[in-house]
Amino acid sequence: MAYEIREFERPLIGPDEGLLRVEACGVCGSDVEQYRGHLVREGMFPLIPGHEPLGVIEEVGERAAERWGVSVGDRVAVEILRPCRACDYCLTGRYMSCPNRDGAYGMTPLSRSPGLWGGFAEYLYLHPWAILHRVSKDLPAELAVMFNPLGAGVRWAAMLGEVGLGDTVLILGPGQRGLTSVIAARAAGAGTIIVTGLARDEAKLALAREFGADHTINVESEDVVERVREITDGAMADVVLELTPMATQPVLDAVEAVRHSGRIVLAGLKGGRGVELVTDRLINKGLTVRGAFGVNAEAYIEAIRIIESGRFPLERMHSGRYELADTETAIQTLADGDAVHVCVCPDPGPTRATRPAMAGVAASREEASNAG
Repeated sequence: MAYEIREFERPLIGPDEGLLRVEACGVCGSDVEQYRGHLVREGMFPLIPGHEPLGVIEEVGERAAERWGVSVGDRVAVEILRPCRACDYCLTGRYMSCPNRDGAYGMTPLSRSPGLWGGFAEYLYLHPWAILHRVSKDLPAELAVMFNPLGAGVRWAAMLGEVGLGDTVLILGPGQRGLTSVIAARAAGAGTIIVTGLARDEAKLALAREFGADHTINVESEDVVERVREITDGAMADVVLELTPMATQPVLDAVEAVRHSGRIVLAGLKGGRGVELVTDRLINKGLTVRGAFGVNAEAYIEAIRIIESGRFPLERMHSGRYELADTETAIQTLADGDAVHVCVCPDPGPTRATRPAMAGVAASREEASNAG
């Protein structure tokens, strides 16, 4: 994937639309996969990547302001999806599955006007179907922008996993979402939290302990299932969150490490790899297995509340902020594996909006060139 800085015309904002001045946009594993040439579909390039934008309302139409409950100058987090708000899925709160959605931020091509569809830009166009959440201006941008990964943790642990008071929670994988799941599980009242990782993940496992994990397991030197059995005196885990990318063994570990009638949440994509799972085990143990697709407004709102509370040292997750011109470096930094959370901070300042053009990072499958 090649990246270049381009200038875009400032869009005219109608009564149902808005314009966001981007303060920060988080970088996540999906950005890395996109950078590596995965998550690609016909006709999607070139585009502006970035689907975790946080910023300040620069301009907003009258009807949009009423619908979103915002005014110029408000700080908001923007959800990735733009659902139709009218189909059965949307009307029953399952808008992540909306078949009529307008698209997704960070994944909409430049050929679609006005082009400002990604968070790695100075400004983001707010479509009438965009979903916004207000965020306190008192938070540093690099903390406030963690609304997205923490929203995933809340969704997976507290909502899909139904973690409750005193539950034992096993989290397979200490990555960005694994760490936020520790926070979400602790906030939901979990009694014991166990996190697994590789030997090279020791720094992340240490961070998991800072966030509230009671035990960590090195899967290269310890047997996950037996270690969980030891920690729980044979009771096993009430909830298992399987968050590891690509590896299939953790799925099998999840089935064996969860108690009878327990709950498993699968969120780690395997790149199409099959898992040799004996489904009799699911039946005989009476397990509930849920796939974690998307994050909803309820989870984002709770994530923002947790961030604003200051209860957890989220600044310990922050591994670096990068200027717009260094977007590729930011993505590479996360891809290298040592960083936990990085963000691109293109905020041009209020005076930039008076100019007729605004900058964004355009991703293309062709070789990059410098653009003005």
